[in-house]
Amino acid sequence: MRQYQLHIPAADAAGAETIADAIEAAFVEAGPVSWYETDGGWAVDGFFFADDGEEIATAARAALDGLVDAEVVTVEPVPEDIDWVAQSLEGLSPVVAGRFVVHGAHDRDRIPKGLIGLQIEANQAFGTGHHPTTWGCLTALTRLLAVYRFDSVFDLGTGSGVLAIGIALATRRPVLASDIDPLAVEIALENAGINGAANLVTAVTAAGFAHPAIVGRKFDLIVANILADPLKMLSPQFRAHALPGAAVVLSGILRTQAESVLAAFRAQGFVRERHLVKDGWSTLVLRYAG
Repeated sequence: MRQYQLHIPAADAAGAETIADAIEAAFVEAGPVSWYETDGGWAVDGFFFADDGEEIATAARAALDGLVDAEVVTVEPVPEDIDWVAQSLEGLSPVVAGRFVVHGAHDRDRIPKGLIGLQIEANQAFGTGHHPTTWGCLTALTRLLAVYRFDSVFDLGTGSGVLAIGIALATRRPVLASDIDPLAVEIALENAGINGAANLVTAVTAAGFAHPAIVGRKFDLIVANILADPLKMLSPQFRAHALPGAAVVLSGILRTQAESVLAAFRAQGFVRERHLVKDGWSTLVLRYAG
């Protein structure tokens, strides 16, 4: 058994999302499935294990019958020395999450076509990308960034900066980030430079939203991978800083805590759009209805 990459072109973002949903539904044991913009349109990629790549192609063509022509569905073997999904599941570098690959310097030149590499060294104390909450946030962001344009983005509790950097590289637009720990802010800025996003990521030391760069601003995308109790406590501040229709991605939440976090945000006018769960950890995607 070896790993294969499934590739399907799409005409637009909506078509790519429909194809990705069909693939995820057809492959119960699916690996990472992502969709992204190309020079000539959009595309969907998936990574799967099988004895024969034709098994994957046949199943994918059946799942996509009526959506795409069979001949555009292609399957290619992944080089055997790069077992991306297995390494991701084992908590080793690199980690595949939606359109993103979190990796160390030694894998910098081996990122699969169509994915965005985020170089975060495994020895850093402020988030390496291996935790299920980082996977959840990056997976959720893959879908959001494929469909919507965000012009004002805030990453609360940035840690290593992985989420802010990922958004900046995917959109090529500025991202404001904060962390309560000044050392984390220093590391986030260093990582932004390593990943070619120094001119796009601004990071400040702040507790919650309490910083002059944040106070009075409103955002159309806020991400926060912290903990459940601080999220609930800060929920009124999320509302104060959210533009109407803003998307919010929350993680650092145990699955057993998800409903209490959701209740706190519902009380502030947010509605749930998506709930991802991995290894007992939840990631919530909300929309501000105000």
